[in-house]
Amino acid sequence: MTILLLGSGGREHALAWKMIQSSKCSKLFVAPGNAGTAQIALNVALNILDFDALKTFALQEKVDMVVVGPEDPLVLGIYDFFQKDAALNHIPVIGPSKVGAQLEGSKEFAKEFLIKHKIPTAAYDSFTKETVEKGCYFLETLQPPYVLKADGLAAGKGVLIIQDLEEAKTELRNMLVHAKFGDASAKVVIEEFLDGIELSCFVLTDGKNYKILPTAKDYKRIGEGDTGLNTGGMGAVSPVPFADAVLLEKIETRIVKPTIAGLQQDGIEYKGFVFIGLINVKGEPIVIEYNVRMGDPETEVVIPRLKTDLVELFQAVGNQTLDQVALEIDPRSATTIMVVSGGYPEDYDKGYEISGLENIQDSIAFHAGTKLENGKVVTNGGRVIAITSFGESFPEAIKKSYQNIDKLHFDKMYFRKDIGFDLF
Repeated sequence: MTILLLGSGGREHALAWKMIQSSKCSKLFVAPGNAGTAQIALNVALNILDFDALKTFALQEKVDMVVVGPEDPLVLGIYDFFQKDAALNHIPVIGPSKVGAQLEGSKEFAKEFLIKHKIPTAAYDSFTKETVEKGCYFLETLQPPYVLKADGLAAGKGVLIIQDLEEAKTELRNMLVHAKFGDASAKVVIEEFLDGIELSCFVLTDGKNYKILPTAKDYKRIGEGDTGLNTGGMGAVSPVPFADAVLLEKIETRIVKPTIAGLQQDGIEYKGFVFIGLINVKGEPIVIEYNVRMGDPETEVVIPRLKTDLVELFQAVGNQTLDQVALEIDPRSATTIMVVSGGYPEDYDKGYEISGLENIQDSIAFHAGTKLENGKVVTNGGRVIAITSFGESFPEAIKKSYQNIDKLHFDKMYFRKDIGFDLF
């Protein structure tokens, strides 16, 4: 098969790394890709939001499958674009329809779906510029801290957790009236705060059947001890140590099954990943949010643990035969640690040469924000490289990743030295 993978981050490098191991994949294009995907696949300089350009390329290169990494093309309707085009509709797109993608594209849509299908989630209400004062009144009915979420896509940065009531009211006005997050915060969801430990559950569905992939936990804060600003993720571990058989059974029966059944009941086409952000509150799993693609950096620990052929899984998603494929998982612990540009998640510089990649042993270097420049690998983003390792225990896996990070160098390089600190 000739496969086109859309995206340019660590998630996409991990998916590419796994797909090229399949005997079913004869040619893999990555648009636009990064320096890591360039070493194992064919990068193509396409704008993944220009669907007409993707159509031209797919027909020209006789593409047999499109795998969508990030959320933006899904929210904009790439699945529907291929489905409705007679020249393209034979090509399976791994990702949900435009309506299905609203589970991530609109916080309000997701909350309404959760309530409708009786899936455990926090109490909430949503507000616009016109109802901002009602929103302030609603805040007064809640206990601190206060959770404010921009309704639309805000690149993972549209959620504020605030302790002080007056500050929460000010920020609500900033979001609704002063467009703090642009169009993404034209509507804001206010939610009750849940106190517990977060984890991620990943599901692959063909619209009827589903497979639950390994659980993962990521570390969002820039600073050690989970302090400082939120980032796209500074590291991740899989499996989640506290996710025992009892919790996993509750997640499947109370959350996964009603989610997949709810999509069918609502007539929503959904062939792809469902990422369920959960919080474990005293042994009870509650949904914080849905994403409609794999997480990053969780992909870098979840996908390497799959022993099953990923292309075979994707084919089964396209054919709605996922129930016929057995999912085999590596039982070992996996950890990934993200190496980032100094200054991230705020302003940072790009273009620094990265040295030492050739010295990495017994770990996998997944490129995130990198590109090739005059034959050299240089930094091209905030999160630069994820170093993934396996071990019989988390301490062993974590130690391997840090030993290999010590071999890397670029100017202003930064990483957290305490990933997994809370596990042992």
